[in-house]
Amino acid sequence: MTHTNAIGWFDIYVTDLKRAGAFYEAVFGHKLQTVEDPTRETQMLAFPTEMSAYGASGALVKSLHGRPGAGGTLVYFSVEDCSTQEALVTRAGGMVLRPKFSIGAFGWVTLCLDTEGNQFGLNSRR
Repeated sequence: MTHTNAIGWFDIYVTDLKRAGAFYEAVFGHKLQTVEDPTRETQMLAFPTEMSAYGASGALVKSLHGRPGAGGTLVYFSVEDCSTQEALVTRAGGMVLRPKFSIGAFGWVTLCLDTEGNQFGLNSRR
């Protein structure tokens, strides 16, 4: 590997792209961007990204090649304070599986479920 970040991109598989997009936009307060797939096999809504910044971006993906569900890879979103987005998850149609808890020197985590059945995490330093 030649990059300093181990993850370069992620896909969160969804069944209902419109519903999933509305959920993540409500929780994070950012408009997702349509990504055109040259193969026309998938529909995607990408999370906003700053290519020169630390971290990875990704997209919600509706595809015949993958399905949503808990138990696979867990994506953690970096936020200022887990409590803020945690409070928005249920209002947006998701579920808080484990409220904000300490992970010691690494900060705090909240575990959630989105409207498609995907588990995801929130991570903050405070």
